[in-house]
Amino acid sequence: MRWLDALLGRSKPVRPDLDALFALPSAAVTLQAATGLVPTGLGSVAFRAAEGAAFATLERDVKALLGERVEESHDGYGYTWLLVRRSADAVSDLVTELHAVNSSLEGAGFGPSLLCSLVSFAAPDGRRLAVVYLYKRGTFYPFAPQSGQRRDNALELQARGALEGELPLESDLSRWFPVWGAPGL
Repeated sequence: MRWLDALLGRSKPVRPDLDALFALPSAAVTLQAATGLVPTGLGSVAFRAAEGAAFATLERDVKALLGERVEESHDGYGYTWLLVRRSADAVSDLVTELHAVNSSLEGAGFGPSLLCSLVSFAAPDGRRLAVVYLYKRGTFYPFAPQSGQRRDNALELQARGALEGELPLESDLSRWFPVWGAPGL
């Protein structure tokens, strides 16, 4: 059937590699050197909550595991966000906790409900940037919001240049979705 899929232009979806998140701490050092952006100690996981006791139990267990370092919020698109707080110099710990949330959801069969994870960065001059991991694509991209729902495209491209070779980056710029109002950004 592969030849039929190729003929019809269908491709096999990329399998997410949650372990790619562990490349973020070293990428953060590279990003800081290239752009002056430093980690804020904030990271988020977005997912579409499922109905039922199994999901509610899993969500409660994840929140209990992270304790007071996690806050839950909901956006206008129906996604639940778990914001994790760590000290700004604990990027490795933050990434480990984001990975644990993602792995818990995936391991319980709720992987398809995962949207993205992000780690936030900021500069002394007020510029902000998130390195976003797209679960369904298995790739990262930078998102730099400005006031009034505008993007700092120059900063996003500068960050992409700095992160090339460090992370699997999303090559299709049309998939660099804005995550306006994401917790921690």
